[in-house]
Amino acid sequence: MTFEELPDYFLVDLPPEATLTPTVVSEACETLKRNRRRYLLERPSESLLRTLGLVAEKWLDPEYPIRQLALELGEARSGFPRHTIELGLQSLFGGMTPEGLNHLILQDLGHVRRLDHPTSDDAESRSGRKSFVVGPELIAHVTGGLIPNPVITSIVLGFLARSAQFVKCARRTSFLPRLFAHSVYETDPKLGACLEVAEWPGGDASFEEPLFLAADCVTAMGSDETVERLGQQLPKGTRYISYGHRVSFGYVTKAGLEDSSPRVLAEQIVDDIVQWNQNGCLSPHVVYVERGTTPSPDRLAQLLADELERRESLQPRGPISEQAAATITNRRRLYEIRAASSKDTLIWTSKGSTAWTVIFDNEARFQKSCLNRFVYVKSVDRLDDALGGADEVCGQISSVGLCASLHESQKIVERLARWGVTRVCPIGRMQEPSFLWRHDGRLSLGELMMWTDWEL
Repeated sequence: MTFEELPDYFLVDLPPEATLTPTVVSEACETLKRNRRRYLLERPSESLLRTLGLVAEKWLDPEYPIRQLALELGEARSGFPRHTIELGLQSLFGGMTPEGLNHLILQDLGHVRRLDHPTSDDAESRSGRKSFVVGPELIAHVTGGLIPNPVITSIVLGFLARSAQFVKCARRTSFLPRLFAHSVYETDPKLGACLEVAEWPGGDASFEEPLFLAADCVTAMGSDETVERLGQQLPKGTRYISYGHRVSFGYVTKAGLEDSSPRVLAEQIVDDIVQWNQNGCLSPHVVYVERGTTPSPDRLAQLLADELERRESLQPRGPISEQAAATITNRRRLYEIRAASSKDTLIWTSKGSTAWTVIFDNEARFQKSCLNRFVYVKSVDRLDDALGGADEVCGQISSVGLCASLHESQKIVERLARWGVTRVCPIGRMQEPSFLWRHDGRLSLGELMMWTDWEL
């Protein structure tokens, strides 16, 4: 199969000479609603989970033609190296089993049959109630960035909610969502008929207006400015679920460092750095390391540099834009000057390229990375010093990758939670959230649903 051989099932499949108009968008939304009533609204959960599990199973099969297409053309179409896309797909679809989806329904809705008919959990039974949940008629997903996993996850959640879905991608970001949509249609054409994918530049009100008028729920991912702008455009009463800009960091305690192999720990940190080249909210910008143990924080930084150099030979970062490369070069120059005049600052860089950069300093202040394998290592005495340094991004932290001893981990997690962190995981698994992950600390499926209580 070639990319050109994909059938014209979706608006994004239209040839370049075809004209996408607001009227076409409006008509597509009405078709989606009609197909939902016919094919999806009353579909049993067991059937739906089986189909979605089959789609995921195909994506995990190395011989699946659409997966092969994703890996062969992925770097040219998305900018991410083949190995990055492969790891990302494995992480996403590995948890999308019927059992995993069932657990998600149970976690968010309290009963696996809640979407099929009124049901009672133990508490509801005791109070003489049953409850039923209904998803939106049409969800409009406004996507942000090139990383496909959040978009595909949103589509799966929309199917679980029994909603028709219109996925609006920004220019040159629809490659993997488009392939996923085709895999759904190929597996189950009736389910695929409840999904639409299109692409146009962000901020084009002539297209957004008919889409937002038709949708009764809009989800959006992107910068804080983008999600705020979209929220102001929506008709009154439209449910809006937005995910703005988030950052993440790693934290290594003295006990965690003493209990670990330093080189293995460096490999795990680099796993988190190289996946998606730091272009996601789960990517660490800074790794805080407690002082007072061996190896010292600056030695761990050097081990990170060694591992990034080794990884570049095995899993090269790939090309980036001239602007991104210039930003890295300018930031490097600043720290080279600081390193020349202060022993508290050290810098390691890839030779002859911007492929990777490690900055070490003793200042706790959180600093946003240039991304594309550019990471800070900062030494601190205790967790509160790190949180004080990160105060300006308090409330914007998505995940913390933690390396700590078992006996101290719970207190650290409690402290992070009260400070505003919504996910804590082992270092090395920051880019592999569970499919049951509560994104930004919120219910993923549950947030889409409207509840009806039946008092018996």
